[in-house]
Amino acid sequence: MKKTVLLLVIIVVAFAFSTAQSDKFSKKALSKKLITTENKEISFKEILKKHYGKVTVIEVWASWCGDCVKAMPKVKEMQTNNPNVDYVFISMDKAFDKWQAGIEKHELKGDHYWATDGMKGEFGKSIDLDWIPRYIIIDKKGKIVIYRAIETDFDKINEQLKKLE
Repeated sequence: MKKTVLLLVIIVVAFAFSTAQSDKFSKKALSKKLITTENKEISFKEILKKHYGKVTVIEVWASWCGDCVKAMPKVKEMQTNNPNVDYVFISMDKAFDKWQAGIEKHELKGDHYWATDGMKGEFGKSIDLDWIPRYIIIDKKGKIVIYRAIETDFDKINEQLKKLE
């Protein structure tokens, strides 16, 4: 009985830590290089600096991701309802041309970047990426207010955006 209770406690604690919210990005994440639509390198830190002072939604996605495509109408609705928010899309596509085609096909409005090494690569690991689409919300002061949201969390995302405006 004691072993069962102890095992349950360990599982609960491990789960709590795995879903914990971070309020800032690690130095490792900030130093990671992404690719712009003009095929130039830029650090994640530079991207965030560009949006400092604005509420920002970061969506990590890929054109091959069924859940990402399914969530696009909700993303567009969120953009319509929150026009003063900046939107940053970071793709986990495997090829530059597929990423570019996905942006065009889905008419994604915002800033676009590509993590060339995919979900399990250095950038993905540095932000604890375990699922896409993934949404991260940053307030005007650069603090992360939602670190881990997925396509089923739009109510939570929209509620947070209303609080931040």
